[in-house]
Parts: sequence; structure tokens; C-alpha cells
Amino acid sequence: MKHVIVGTGPAGVVAADTLRKLDPQCEITLIGSEPEPPYSRMAIPYYLTGKIDESGTYLRKQQDYFGQRRIDVHHARVEAVIPSTHCLKLQNGGELSYDKLLLATGSRPLSPPVTGVDHERVVHCWTLDDARRIAQFAQSGNRIVLIGAGFIGCIILEALAKRGTHLTVVEMGERMVPRMMDGKAGGLLKEWCEKQGISVLTGTRITGIETSLHAGATPLSVLCDGRPALPADLVVLATGVKANADFLSGSGIKVDQGIVVDRHMRASIEDIYAAGDVAQGLDFSTGDWQVQAIQPTAADHGLIAARNMAGHKARHQGNLNMNVLDTLGLISSAFGLWQGVEGGDSAVLYDRGRYRYINLQFQEDVLVGATCVGHTRHIGVLRGLIQTGVHLNGWKTKLMRDPTRFMEAYLASVEPLGFNARLL
Repeated sequence: MKHVIVGTGPAGVVAADTLRKLDPQCEITLIGSEPEPPYSRMAIPYYLTGKIDESGTYLRKQQDYFGQRRIDVHHARVEAVIPSTHCLKLQNGGELSYDKLLLATGSRPLSPPVTGVDHERVVHCWTLDDARRIAQFAQSGNRIVLIGAGFIGCIILEALAKRGTHLTVVEMGERMVPRMMDGKAGGLLKEWCEKQGISVLTGTRITGIETSLHAGATPLSVLCDGRPALPADLVVLATGVKANADFLSGSGIKVDQGIVVDRHMRASIEDIYAAGDVAQGLDFSTGDWQVQAIQPTAADHGLIAARNMAGHKARHQGNLNMNVLDTLGLISSAFGLWQGVEGGDSAVLYDRGRYRYINLQFQEDVLVGATCVGHTRHIGVLRGLIQTGVHLNGWKTKLMRDPTRFMEAYLASVEPLGFNARLL
């Protein structure tokens, strides 16, 4: 059996490892479009802060890890998939056949539709090559403008701040991390960042990036709607991502927000599977099919897809939307339907002075979502409570009075069922 995996991120690497364990005799080819060994994009900020070198970003650090497991890592870009002949066309003109194909091509960063984004000092923070360029221009004392304060933007924010730069963050939304936090939580995060010396401009749209013409000025000026221009030695873009599925045009593979898969991670054409940021998989909370661009989901997808490719039936139960963010020492997290449901109840504890916030969302007496800022102890049990869908009975009333008691609610309601939540 010849397995080909396109994509060398967490989904692809987990799938390759799983296939080798389940089928010791099969052929496995792992194709990546970048020249480096398979690495984690989530480790790039640690590289920028100097905590690790480039090799520290690698997903498998053992020397010749893939060679020892007979996993052929091939550096190439796939141009097209031809399902009728079970074949891939490569950009260099070559072809590669497969028996089973896993598409784990991830996502790519989007640029705002303004002039100036093609300047050499305007860069995404998405690849190791991007990180090298950021390290070149983000020197101590330099002025950096970060455009976008979503989840990815806030991860990059910390790395840029720790390099000793003068950092300004521009976010089009009315709060930071708008897809993870409500107004109170986002407001706490903004105040915390400003306390650390970072300028945060929310509700601000950029209109262009210009090259400075005056001697002694910073190389760039970022133009903002209704605000003075921002001088910049470097502009970093964190303005969203899109599934890498354009190369599938004409293949017949069904693509919506991403590659549409079933509960076995199978695409719409036989012998083809998808996993990770490119896959439109099942959302646990809503029952809808969505792209969840987070690393835990990618790893789960890769595992399930590989099991099915190897002939071991595995069914996707749906991934829970969850994010945990460390922003200059302030920990925030969101799980499930953190924004709540129609007709549901919520329990809120807000301590602005101590940067503490908890918001629990209920549907009847079932916890369906949660947001925390400044609370780290046992927050993993919130995930357990949501995923079990256990009825809290009298514990809902207690949590409405004091939402910090979620660990007690977990022990009383979930542990007797034998559910082993992952404690953070």
C-alpha cells in the first residue's frame, strides 16, 4: 500500500507516524512545500524570543527520525490532484502516484487589500523564512506595527514585545481576539498589554502602507482611517488565514470553506482524505462542519484519517473549539460556545483591577461554553464538563453564584462517570 501525505505540519506528521505503527510494510511519502524539516508554526514565536533555535521548532527532533521509520520526506509543491489516475502533479514537472492520499496542506495567511503590502519590510509571521526576516528587522528600539490582534496576532505580539521593540497593535475589530473573547475579556487583555508598554488601537482600519521619503524617517508609514500615520521599521501582518485548497480546482474534490470530509475524514472522492486546517470537519458543539485552525484539531484529524487509511475504522466525534493564550504572562482561554446560546444562562465574575474574569455559558443545566482571563488552575476541567454534556443539576445554581467552583462541579458531576478530563 502506498500512502502519500501532502503537508508536513502536525496533521501530516501525526498521520505518517500512525500509518507506520499500523502498517509496518506500507510505503509512506510526506510532501512539504518548504525546504525545512517538518516544523510547528506555533513554535515560531519561541524562536523569535530566543528560547529555541530553528531546530527547536522541528516536530520530530531525533536525528534522521523519518529515515529510520522509512517515511520519505519529499520537498515539492503539489500543483494538481488527478483522482482518476491516482496521481499528483508536482510544480517541478514530476508526478507521484498513490493508493491512499491525505491532504493536510494547512492554511495560508491573508493580506489586507491595501497598497504597500508587497514591501520587503511587510511580512507575515507564518513560516520560518518569515521569522528570519522578522528577526532581521525587529531589533531592539525599532518601531513595529502589528496589524491584527486575533489569536495568531496575540501570539506574535508577545514575541515582538520581548525583542525590545516599540510595538503598536492595530485591530479592525472593537476588541482584541474578537473570535475568542467578549468585550470584558478583550478589554482586560487590551489594558494588560498597554500596561506592558504596548500601544493597542482597536476599531482601527488601515488604508495603506507607504514608503517614507524623508531622510532619517522610519522606512514605512502605516496609514489608518481617522488616525495619524504610524511610523514603522517593520510591519507584521496577522490578518487571517485561508485553507490551502486552490490547487484542487478541477479535481472534483468538494471544497467549501475547506475540503469537505465525513466523520472518517474522507473527502468526496474515494481514497482521498483531508486533515487539519484544510479540512472542514465536525464541530462538537454546533454539529456543523467547520474549519478549526488549531493544532489540537489538526493532530486529532491526522490520527483519525491515518487509522481509516490503514483499514482500521475510526469515527470523528467532533472537535471542541478551544484556545489557550499566554499574552505577556496573562493567561486567557475559551472553550466551546463561549459566546453562549439563545435562551441560555450565564455566570460571570469580573475583577478588572486584578485582571480576572470568568464567564460560564449554560444551556439549561449543561455547561456549553466558557471564557477565562487570569485563571489557570484546573481550567482543563471546563473542557471536560463541556465535552461530557453532563447535567449539572444543583451544581448549576452553585456555579451561578460562584463560577470559580467549576472544579468542585466537575468532581461531583463528571468524575463518577469515569471521564478522564485533561487537566491543564
